[in-house]
Amino acid sequence: MFNSANFSSIATDARGVIQIFNVGAERMLGYTAAEVMNTITPADISDPQELIARAKALSAELATPITPGFEALVFKASRGIEDIYELTYIRKDGTRFPAVVSVTALRDAPGTIIGYLLIGTDNTARKLVEEEQKKSDQRLRDQQFYTRSLIESNIDALMTTDPSGIITDVNKQMEALTGCTRDELIGAPFKDCFTDPDRAEAGIKRVLSEKSVTDYELTARARDGKQTVVSYNATTFYDRKRTLQGVFAAARDVTERKRVEAELQQAKADAESASRTKSDFLASMSHEIRTPMNSIMGIADLLAKTALTPEQDKYVQIFRRSGDNLLNLINDILDLSKVEASQLDLERTGFSLTDHLEKVIEMVAPRAAQKGLSLVWMIAPDVSNDLVGDPARLRQVLLNLLGNAIKFTLTGRVSLSVERDQDGSNPTDLRFTVVDTGIGIPGDKLRQVFERFTQADSSTTRRFGGSGLGLTISKQLVELMGGRIWVESEIEVGSRFGFSVPLAIWADADRPKLAPRDADADVPQPRLRILLAEDSPDNRTIALAYLADTPHRVDVAETGAIACAMVEACRYDLVLMDRQMPVMDGLTATRTIRAWEAANDRPLTPIIALTASALKGDRETCLAAGCTAYLTKPIKQDVLLHAIREHSTLKVPAATASPAEDQTRPAARKLAARRPAYLLNCRQTAIDLDAALAGLDFETVILLGHNLRGSGGAFGFQAITDLGAGLEAAGERRDGAATRAGVMALSAFLDQAEAAPSAA
Repeated sequence: MFNSANFSSIATDARGVIQIFNVGAERMLGYTAAEVMNTITPADISDPQELIARAKALSAELATPITPGFEALVFKASRGIEDIYELTYIRKDGTRFPAVVSVTALRDAPGTIIGYLLIGTDNTARKLVEEEQKKSDQRLRDQQFYTRSLIESNIDALMTTDPSGIITDVNKQMEALTGCTRDELIGAPFKDCFTDPDRAEAGIKRVLSEKSVTDYELTARARDGKQTVVSYNATTFYDRKRTLQGVFAAARDVTERKRVEAELQQAKADAESASRTKSDFLASMSHEIRTPMNSIMGIADLLAKTALTPEQDKYVQIFRRSGDNLLNLINDILDLSKVEASQLDLERTGFSLTDHLEKVIEMVAPRAAQKGLSLVWMIAPDVSNDLVGDPARLRQVLLNLLGNAIKFTLTGRVSLSVERDQDGSNPTDLRFTVVDTGIGIPGDKLRQVFERFTQADSSTTRRFGGSGLGLTISKQLVELMGGRIWVESEIEVGSRFGFSVPLAIWADADRPKLAPRDADADVPQPRLRILLAEDSPDNRTIALAYLADTPHRVDVAETGAIACAMVEACRYDLVLMDRQMPVMDGLTATRTIRAWEAANDRPLTPIIALTASALKGDRETCLAAGCTAYLTKPIKQDVLLHAIREHSTLKVPAATASPAEDQTRPAARKLAARRPAYLLNCRQTAIDLDAALAGLDFETVILLGHNLRGSGGAFGFQAITDLGAGLEAAGERRDGAATRAGVMALSAFLDQAEAAPSAA
């Protein structure tokens, strides 16, 4: 069965005139049988150019002249040769289509040709298929060429292997890597290309197991012995049926990278070594300078408290100022080192701009007054007073700029102004400007003033003094705060230093002020037995002088080893432990004491580290060794006394005597008189705690809880001390539920205490 529309049957007489034109021919060619029978030949419905070409080809093939036309269509058949050929038929409407024609000669009984039968098949569909196949083949060839071009142009050495690790294809980079041709490599084991065949084979197995590997390092070995470190990335590949075909691998030469990495690693090690050397030097310098400074400043403070003549007092004040200046220089050097090492952390706290500037002006005003300079400052009306930032670092920058302005100004004035920075990228940026009428800076020196240990003119060092560090630290601090600093100046006219920093507005500025940490400073302290472990006679003298007016008994140990023996022999309420001592240093002694306490089930003795080291990490080192607290030399008397009050194991005991007996002791009477006011303060503290909790301000919770813990027992309310400790711990854990429960418990206790104070 076949579709008659795709087949035509045409019969002619011996001359070629159509005699039979079947229905298939009518449908295929668009003619009716009546229109063509006895009228035309098949040549008349065929492409004439193809007839000419066919006649020419047959003439050459059969070595006989053949006329273009019907003869060309039937010549082979007339010679008894089976003939099937392709040609183009032309329909009645002029359209054309390809056809496959089979020609057979019709003969009578004697064998004389009486006509021809031409059976044609519409070849359009097959032609389309063939055309598409040609296009597909061409696309495939193009894709293969494109793929091969990609493979060959890749900077990596590429290869494919079968699942057993036999190479199936490579690119020219692989040929260059191994020194072998493509033909030599195809069929060779992958592992034979490397110095470690077992590792190479393991890599192939790993790819087959894990589907891919990344940065698998091997060392390729070329035919001439050259070795190259390569990093392989490989994956499995499959055919269309998802049948595993093998492994595709790309190897990149990483010899240079490995060399650079080794150099960078060495450079990093050298830099770290240099940094450690620098840190060790700074730590040593800090200790070696701060240790004698402790004696110098301590003696100066003690001398200032004695009866002195006016001339002696003048000399002592010079003594103290010089010590402060030297300490500031030490701190400047350490701050510079910390900024460069990214060890300086900024605080973010609320502060009053007006109060802050007043304190800054108070600190520099005496120097300005001594030189007869006018010192003025102003804040623009549109600048918020309540800000959030790092007030300590802001003060440090302002003191440096104002101090320089006063130093280099002989007559005239120094002014400080604060306004919103209209040029800043942040709407909360504030611009601080310090203007003086001093000696000025040459234009070619302006860019140098922020460099370390540099002044615009070396003669100014001799004339005015200074280390040249202040502006360097100011620049780095301003940039650390996210701001910028600049200078404008004119010789003998003056200078204008400005800096801009982002400072947020303090939304909680109206909340009640927190109680100071040492609000219980005037509470009577019990007599403590204190051990001072200090090898320096001068420092021992200072510490003993600081404690001379206290009720405490102080024993002295000159080494860490002696301190350990004394702690084992006698129970102390507190230990003041110098960090660096002969025989055994303070940290080793602290660890030894803590181990002894643990082994003998003894309570921990508070140990306050006294150290001249002030670098980042020193505090953590001391605490990790078991110290309770950490003080940096030179130590002020009030700082030491506060630390002793805060960390001693003995607190003022809760009132256990009867009210009548209580009133017989002056200290007890004083405490009893202050209890109602104290309970009222605690009530306000409860309100502040509740507000802090609502704002998730756990830092305030910690501070308020700490104050309650330190003051409750002193007034006879041990419960408040316990509640304060719980609130402080909850704040450190940022535990809102525990904080809320603590506030409720505090309020309930205060209700009970106020209702029945005698019971409290």
